[in-house]
Amino acid sequence: MLTEHLIFLDLETTGSSAARDRVTEVGLVEVNHGRVLGEWATLVNPGVNIPPMIQSLTGITDEMVALAPSFADISRELLDRIDGKLLVAHNARFDYGFLRNEFQRIGVDYTSRVLCTVKLSRRLFPHHQRHNLDILMTRHGITCDARHRALGDARVLWQLTQCWHRELDAATITSAAELAA
Repeated sequence: MLTEHLIFLDLETTGSSAARDRVTEVGLVEVNHGRVLGEWATLVNPGVNIPPMIQSLTGITDEMVALAPSFADISRELLDRIDGKLLVAHNARFDYGFLRNEFQRIGVDYTSRVLCTVKLSRRLFPHHQRHNLDILMTRHGITCDARHRALGDARVLWQLTQCWHRELDAATITSAAELAA
């Protein structure tokens, strides 16, 4: 897995429906052959109010995104950063669905290879029943100073991947990643 060009990605959104809700923050960590090339994050003005429950969870308020760029404004830079790379996300169907819908809204047909760290964790550790990010952080001793913020959670995914590579052999991870894709 670490022999590929990877984008550890997390999005914060106004809700759980990719068709109805919108992105409020994008965070990513770019890794190539196990080396961090850079990080990138931006707030995104969703064009709608952020529900109070989501504001409470993420700390992202309507005031914070009021002057932020729209998804259309960041789309070119984001696409330049992620296009052609393997996206790694926790519950990847969620993040990938939001990305595809946001790009579709502006007339861009976006597709990517995706690796879900939930599925990968289930393959690597089938004896554990729970694989949510908080549980995995506790299980592997990972801390995060910005939980439920896009860049903070993307960094956690990179740290988690590094833990797995220290704990398991590369062939086991590669095999599990192929099955989880």
